[in-house]
Amino acid sequence: MTGYRAARLPVHRGKAAWNAILGPQPEPQQLTGNHSADFVIIGGGFAGLSAARRLTQLQPSARIAVLEAGRLAEGAAGRNSGFMIDLPHELTSDDYAGHGDDRKIIALNRQAICFAREAVAEYRIDRNYFDEVGKVNGAVGDAALAHSQSYASHLTSLGEQVEMLDAQQMRDLSGCAYYKAGLYTPGTVMLQPAGYIRGLGAGLAGTGVGIFENSAVTGFEKQSGGWLVRTDKGTVTTGRVIVTVNGHLESFGIARGQLMQLFLFAVMTPELPADILRTLGGQPRWGITPSDPMGTTMRRIDTGQGGNRIVTRTCASLRPDMVSKQTDLNRAVSVMQRKFDQRFPQLAGMAMEYAWAGHLCLSLNGVSVAREIEDGVYSGCVQNGLGTARGTLTGICAAELACEEVSDITRHFTSEERPTRLPPQPFRQIGANALLRWKEWRARNE
Repeated sequence: MTGYRAARLPVHRGKAAWNAILGPQPEPQQLTGNHSADFVIIGGGFAGLSAARRLTQLQPSARIAVLEAGRLAEGAAGRNSGFMIDLPHELTSDDYAGHGDDRKIIALNRQAICFAREAVAEYRIDRNYFDEVGKVNGAVGDAALAHSQSYASHLTSLGEQVEMLDAQQMRDLSGCAYYKAGLYTPGTVMLQPAGYIRGLGAGLAGTGVGIFENSAVTGFEKQSGGWLVRTDKGTVTTGRVIVTVNGHLESFGIARGQLMQLFLFAVMTPELPADILRTLGGQPRWGITPSDPMGTTMRRIDTGQGGNRIVTRTCASLRPDMVSKQTDLNRAVSVMQRKFDQRFPQLAGMAMEYAWAGHLCLSLNGVSVAREIEDGVYSGCVQNGLGTARGTLTGICAAELACEEVSDITRHFTSEERPTRLPPQPFRQIGANALLRWKEWRARNE
């Protein structure tokens, strides 16, 4: 192709709470005027900033520009639950077990975690934002318990460390008598995702990478010897463009009709005062994902991560236009209030301070789009709902491809099939949302 135009730009609903609780950011640098760079990265989330860091390792003298549509950590990177998971976490399965070579997936995920750990050390990111504490799959009903036991057996067969927790241990952890059992695995990192992304951006800027915020790319076009990347107020000429915008890859006309554009929803409590914390009990930090992937994720954080708060996340909607609806968020808030009250009856009725939608992107066959699109254009997109680890990997992959570097990461992603084409509209949206509602109902207590 001779050029790509953005058909739409990111639209966010609700505040990115992880970012808001950290307080104001330094004033952004916006792209204005005409510039040149060796690499231009479109998107400043997990994939984009990981790509930038990998480029600094591969070509230390390269001029690198990262163009982010909004502020760092205001988009999807600041709207997830903050679980950087090392183990198979297949959202379309009943128990998270993958459909391929799970040992390979675990090794790749651990490469992502190692890459992030080294960035935390190199850029002196607050260690509270990268807490290597592991996570728990919580189970309430018998079916969910069976899922956890099946997953535990699968992990044990892979040589992984697991520990089954009983109801009392779950209560000691969370202060919550709701869970029947739990499956603890030690390898997950609990991120303060906005803090990590802010720190990564600041660290890269300190090494000379240009981090341009509020600089949405409206398009890029081929010109003699390279590409011209445009924003509303500036341009950058470059030899290589790396696109790390996850589902918004489709906005540029790439993989059109092949990507499922979903939104997940979350709420966060106000700062919990000391008397409520005493009533609550449990540990000051923990993360519980549901044994049924369509259940409810819970997290508790403390002052080191932005305050003593509880995060609840559940509900999903497919919106092919990449814009969540207020009615979707309203419905999810009501559901999440009920879920919160079930788990913490001593706090029942507590009004949430933040509620938000977060955009994620899946392909029907679970593959990413991390490959060379055409000469000089590389993609590190489609994280399949696993944005912290998979986004880190696809960003690394795109950077390595742009530098003609071969690794286990590039071999994995470039060997994947192309995304399967989706059913036509309106059947896609109607059918997908009906299926999501049924799965939510089935997992209603989880």
